[in-house]
This record gives sequence, structure tokens and C-alpha cells, in this order.
Amino acid sequence: MISVTLSSKYQFAIPKAIRDELGLYAGQKLALITKGSVIELIPLRSIEKSRGLLKGANPEGYRDRRDRY
Repeated sequence: MISVTLSSKYQFAIPKAIRDELGLYAGQKLALITKGSVIELIPLRSIEKSRGLLKGANPEGYRDRRDRY
């Protein structure tokens, strides 16, 4: 497990191994989502870079408007 330290200015650096693994770059925007005491960082990607992300996904069994009240 990799850990980081929160600075006095409430900042931290993402370790290089993780940046490389996820393809993060300087200036990239991240969404922060809290779930209880957990903070998730989600890299925001442009539409162009997201193209093909769901290719081959099976849409069967997903919810649709018929199950809403």
C-alpha cells in the first residue's frame, strides 16, 4: 500500500508509480467523491479520449424507464 502525507496547506502529491499506472498528467482535472470516510479521485477524461470505452459492453439487464414510478 502506498501512502501520502497531507501538507499544512491540505495538499498531497500522487506518487509517480500511480501517475504512470493511470496515465495521469500535470494539469489534469480529477473529480472527488466522498463515500463515508473514503475519498475517491476520478480522472476526468475528454470525450475524444473516452471514445470506445464501452465497446463490447452487454446492455442486457440494465434498468430502463419501465421500472420507475
